[in-house]
Amino acid sequence: MNNFNLKPIKKKKTSKELVYDELKKAILNGAIKPEEVLTEISLSEVFDTSRTPIRESLAELAKEGLLTHIPRKGFQIRQITDEEKRQIMFLRKTMEAEGLKKLASTITQEQINELEDILQQQKSATERNDRVENIELDQLFHKTLLEFANQSMFKKIFLDLYNLTRVIGHEALMKEGRMEEVLEEHQGIIIGLKEKDAEKAASALLYHLGHTEEVVNRIGK
Repeated sequence: MNNFNLKPIKKKKTSKELVYDELKKAILNGAIKPEEVLTEISLSEVFDTSRTPIRESLAELAKEGLLTHIPRKGFQIRQITDEEKRQIMFLRKTMEAEGLKKLASTITQEQINELEDILQQQKSATERNDRVENIELDQLFHKTLLEFANQSMFKKIFLDLYNLTRVIGHEALMKEGRMEEVLEEHQGIIIGLKEKDAEKAASALLYHLGHTEEVVNRIGK
């Protein structure tokens, strides 16, 4: 069996936590391929641990929507349909654009500095070609925008969609040069907020999410 570049666990966290973290990372960074079937027996050998933490981790990842259980076989990565992707991106565009319009009139210099710090971290991850960290920072950037806009319900929905949006983000970053494009697009959002121009900030956001959707749709064909 492909070992997915996974490493035997070390006894710091609980076995279940370590297995869960490693499996989730492997799913989200593309190390585990859609056609791979994950079983308790094979994974217990990879991780050099008992089947109980494997079983618990697989069940939790399935509950989160990242895995699908195949009776009498095991688990596979859950495939997000084109319609699901469309709905997710529609929700994000609607929620985040509304949040940005509100934020543009209230944003502080301290908040601008925090967004620029995230952008700087993204730049560093891009220079290292670290796609996984880039996705994490992209999600942090968007979550922070909703926090600053004080949109608690929008943020809750965003967090509910978190894992699925990360999968979509990974697909988008497969395109050569996409990480650099994301940096420019995030910078455009920050510029609109700095100028306290609600329409400019929202337009930059809609362009960014629309471009992401376009890239993902193109890759899927």
